[in-house]
Amino acid sequence: QVQLVESGGGSARPGGSLRLSCMLVGFTSDEYTVGWFRQASGKEREGVVCAAKADGPILYAESVRGRFIFTTNAYKAMMYLQMNKMEPEDTGVYFCAATKSTYQSNCVPGEFDIWAQGVEVTVSS
Repeated sequence: QVQLVESGGGSARPGGSLRLSCMLVGFTSDEYTVGWFRQASGKEREGVVCAAKADGPILYAESVRGRFIFTTNAYKAMMYLQMNKMEPEDTGVYFCAATKSTYQSNCVPGEFDIWAQGVEVTVSS
């Protein structure tokens, strides 16, 4: 059975950093396109970064480009979201997600069918 188990999150000051982790259970990012999404209170879920399977192209949202970094471990069974220079607008619930059926994603939630439970991230002074 394939699933995602997410950890990390918490609180940060503006300008600070946090790292999210996501364990891929039963598959690797060589087989599935993966991504990070977030949902702020009262807003729709949005794509943060998506990576095509097998070391394919990585697509960052304009709002996080240059601040957030997507990585995986050597076994492609863990993925990480390093969030730097954080802003209050980064506050929300963050989800990792995966799909086998899409290669290069447009990084929209509807393309993904496997979701982690989500973790809260709060950026405030």
